Amino acid sequence: MKSQWQCFLENLGEWHGSFTRLSPQGELLEDTPTVVSFTGLNDNQTIHQIVRRLPLNSPPEEKTFDYSSSSLGRGILFFEDGAFSTGSIQLAPFTEFGAELGLIHQSRRLRLVQLFDKSGQLERLTLIREKLADATELGKPPLTVNDLIGTWQGEAITLYPDWRSPDTYSTLLKIERVGESKLLQHLTIPERTITSSATVAGSIISFDTGYQVLLLPDSASATCPVQLKSATGFFLEVGWMKSPNERQRLIRTYNNRGEWVNLTLVTEYRL
Repeated sequence: MKSQWQCFLENLGEWHGSFTRLSPQGELLEDTPTVVSFTGLNDNQTIHQIVRRLPLNSPPEEKTFDYSSSSLGRGILFFEDGAFSTGSIQLAPFTEFGAELGLIHQSRRLRLVQLFDKSGQLERLTLIREKLADATELGKPPLTVNDLIGTWQGEAITLYPDWRSPDTYSTLLKIERVGESKLLQHLTIPERTITSSATVAGSIISFDTGYQVLLLPDSASATCPVQLKSATGFFLEVGWMKSPNERQRLIRTYNNRGEWVNLTLVTEYRL
């Protein structure tokens, strides 16, 4: 099994893309071209990162960061393919809260930042779509409800912040239409099935559990509560349709004390 540092190295390269800022309803607010590079130094014992923002009507902005295996923060975990999440490790009253979730597929990366204000209200999202400098693969169309309908058989891997051994298990997700604007979802994980219903309004799917799914460009989706509540566990999720019948979901989970407890990567296929 790879170390966390070796998993981080899967992100090496020069990634060209954009930071797309969205409202809580998925409306486009701003789109800024970017170049993000990760360079390995000292036989990959150090990583040097440069983040360049290239606004159309403003001077370029550049920030640099350096990482070593001992400097990775407590709030970040990586999977073996380079997928990762970093962010708040504790929900606290009257403080801003958020996390970034990132997936990798061949020469492309997709990242999502979800931010909540001091009252726990979803404030804004940033969708980051990137490809390696020499890649020719094109982006994907926006995700639709029809893309999600069906039965999905998955395999999940769960990592823990205390670095205990990962858990692996099977999942089964069934999403079906009920009329024109309703969905019914059944999620089966070990020893239980969770059933929930949702209403569809354009690119927003609103679940009766208080969660919202935004259907986004590049076949992506963002899932989170619209309002964080104390003493209630919750999760943040990014989804990415890699092909019409293959999808990945990355899920960052918090317990009812607001503590970050695990990170799960689900790879699922339509039956």
